[in-house]
Amino acid sequence: MKTHRQRRRAAAVTAALAATALAVGLAPGASWAETTAPSPEPTEASAPPTTADPTPPPAEETAAPAPSATPAPSETAPSQPAPDDESARRSAGQAAPRQGVGVSPLSASGPYMGWSSYSMQVYEGGQWITADQIIAQSDAMHDKLQKFGYEYINIDAGWNGGQDEYGRPIPSATLYPDGLDAVIDHIHGNGQKVGLYLIPGMSLETAQKALPIYNAPGCTTENLLKQPLQQGDYWGFGYRLDFDNPCTTKYIDSIADLLGDWGVDFIKFDSVTPGSGVSDLSMDAREEVAAWSQALARNDIWFELSWAVDIDYADYWKEYADGWRVDWDVECYCGDEALTTWENVARLFPRLSDWWRHGGPAGWNDLDSLNVGNGKMDGLTKDERRTAATLWATAAAPFYLGNDLTNLDQYGLELVTNPEVIAVNQAGVPARPVSTATKHQVWYSLAPDGTYTVALYNLGRADADITVDFADIGLDGSAKVRDLWSRKNLGTADGSFTAESVPIHGVRLLKVTPAKQSVLTVNDDALRVTYAGEWTRNGGAELPATSQPFTVAVTDTPGGGTPNPPATGVTVTLNDDDSRIAYSGSWGYSSNRGLGDHGDDVHYAEANGAAFQYTFQGTGIQYVTEKHESQGDVEVYLDGQLVDTVSTYLDPSDGRLSQQVVYSVSDLPSGSHTLRVVKKSGSFMLLDKLVVTLDSQLSTTSGAFNKAAPADVSVDLLRDPSALSSISVGGGALERDVDYTVDGSTVTLASAYLATLPVGDAVLDFAFAGDHLDDVHSTTTDGDRVSFTFRGTAVSWIAPKGPDQGTVDVYVDGTKVETVDTHHATRLTSQKLFAVSGLKDKEHTIEIVKTSGDVLRTDVFAYTVRKVG
Repeated sequence: MKTHRQRRRAAAVTAALAATALAVGLAPGASWAETTAPSPEPTEASAPPTTADPTPPPAEETAAPAPSATPAPSETAPSQPAPDDESARRSAGQAAPRQGVGVSPLSASGPYMGWSSYSMQVYEGGQWITADQIIAQSDAMHDKLQKFGYEYINIDAGWNGGQDEYGRPIPSATLYPDGLDAVIDHIHGNGQKVGLYLIPGMSLETAQKALPIYNAPGCTTENLLKQPLQQGDYWGFGYRLDFDNPCTTKYIDSIADLLGDWGVDFIKFDSVTPGSGVSDLSMDAREEVAAWSQALARNDIWFELSWAVDIDYADYWKEYADGWRVDWDVECYCGDEALTTWENVARLFPRLSDWWRHGGPAGWNDLDSLNVGNGKMDGLTKDERRTAATLWATAAAPFYLGNDLTNLDQYGLELVTNPEVIAVNQAGVPARPVSTATKHQVWYSLAPDGTYTVALYNLGRADADITVDFADIGLDGSAKVRDLWSRKNLGTADGSFTAESVPIHGVRLLKVTPAKQSVLTVNDDALRVTYAGEWTRNGGAELPATSQPFTVAVTDTPGGGTPNPPATGVTVTLNDDDSRIAYSGSWGYSSNRGLGDHGDDVHYAEANGAAFQYTFQGTGIQYVTEKHESQGDVEVYLDGQLVDTVSTYLDPSDGRLSQQVVYSVSDLPSGSHTLRVVKKSGSFMLLDKLVVTLDSQLSTTSGAFNKAAPADVSVDLLRDPSALSSISVGGGALERDVDYTVDGSTVTLASAYLATLPVGDAVLDFAFAGDHLDDVHSTTTDGDRVSFTFRGTAVSWIAPKGPDQGTVDVYVDGTKVETVDTHHATRLTSQKLFAVSGLKDKEHTIEIVKTSGDVLRTDVFAYTVRKVG
């Protein structure tokens, strides 16, 4: 909940913003932000900055679509122009050549490293970005950090002092009495790059002045605003531009070219929508993002979007930007008490669990400033500072500091200059979580050289041992383990590694180097897997792991014969603590409430935009929760589409109602579906349970057993028998060929086992394997291809078979080696469709090309290593 002081702080910042805008003689809707304009914290509704609320931010407010493939780092880049060609290209107004969809020469170089002024502007005051301060930061970076890769000095909101006669921004003469060009020259003289800040839109005053547009005869600013007028940014400073008017693009070009002439190397483009707290398309800056992208690319300027951009448009951001902020501001807006808080760091974990697969050479997931350089101002403990630095590094996020670089403490300097940790960041392979349904999280990435980076995070409230099972990260074999923070080798581990006593909010960062002959498994959504053509991740083509209950009525009645099986439906209930439910945003857990909850527990969220998601194989689902006066509206998405907005509010006179079905759907097409529910209003959103109507995997859902007249119990499988992965009771697995047997499609439960069960209804859980990590990529177009480059001596392609699939051609190192038939009468998962061994220990590429059938699915590449690292 926001405090009175936080409200007062937000209001004070906004008041200063408006006052300075007026002081420079521009309307509040001036084209470019003239003062420090903080990204406002989330509120109950999209409100102007005077109601900014520095409470923890929400997760994205709309459902995440199936993302397209991300170009792999191994893609061959087109040849770059020679220096003379480069000058000619810029003179001709041509953008830098791209190396793939969305991959610019700038983003392809990896996440940038540097410093941003904004955290210190919040901490010390908006006018902190004077020439003397910026020069001091540049000199400090040069002396302390530059040799480690830091190079960008980014000046945030407040550098502008008005407009020239063409409506282009001019620097503040107060902040830069000798001119901003003198500051830029100093930064460049230190061998660094310089960044500035802009926002979308144009003020009404600028339009009404009808200023001529530079180098665009016949064009003025008069008719550049979209009609009727539409708000252009979160704060309402300006209005949306009209790109049906060709003069609008020329206006953007004129400013970008001016920035290029100044020597600007980086632009932070703030208040980008959809995002920035507004995702309903009432504000939409996408056209302006595209225009700025092309104009800045022509001037070789890095283009970074901010803030909390909508993940539904991730492919768009990747096409036009070099990076994008995935969340709200990291700053706590608590005056000079601190730069940030642990809560503002911890909320990034669920955000990254959604965003990680979008980071790569097409652009990088930006976590905001890394404020770990001085314990007296950071607002974090030593362990939390290390955890933050680890998260930024393993996420392959832009690694830019927010501290005063002239005042770093020794521990902070050690954190931000550890060469092995920086190497993890610059490798450009975002880590993914094994699971976020735990406070002891394992995140990992696999580098092209075959080594893993593994981070073991303790997000709990007590010290804990944390184990990484090598199978969970795709490693079959033993491995050498090295601690990257202590820079010490920890020996060899076989099958798993346990970090003991990881402190509260602490981390262990490991390099795991597989032994010879280890087999490494790479999922279809890994950055190194390259797709050519029209591919889609999931979208109903996947088959997730699932389970189905089978109820056995156990009696002990001499002479009573076999009892009648209990009447059960093909439904399964998932409690809110089920690990298969994915939570994003900040969620809490409450148990022993005594209010009639299923399982006497609930998950709850307070921030708007928090969401939960569950993928199931079935024909229906119910969302069951509590109704109460403290709750409000939630948005319900099914298979990526908004299908309903439901109220969980209850009039105070009606008290509280538990286990209420607030959303239900049935008669869905048989197959895979995803339910996502997003908090929109109210103080709380709760999840109590989900009730899923399954695609029946069994011929019947129940059986009966009499201990006095024992007999085996049989049930037929309605899917391929190879998909049955286990049968369990109460979490304990039955032993195959002892407790049960499988003959063809018939499962027989042994009477000897059933006799050990207590009298009453026993629920056996039949678990069925799905696609690896419950996802696939698929295409319907012949000629589309998927490829994977590796160093090793053997490789296999593991993918589904199905009745809608056909043939593929397999190429190894450019030579066709086999045609594989992927057709089968039923849908099968994890089939080894191709394998080759005896390869020389060098780099190889395997490529799969669709040649027939309605669809091609791909799931896993697995390869054997001989020499790693």
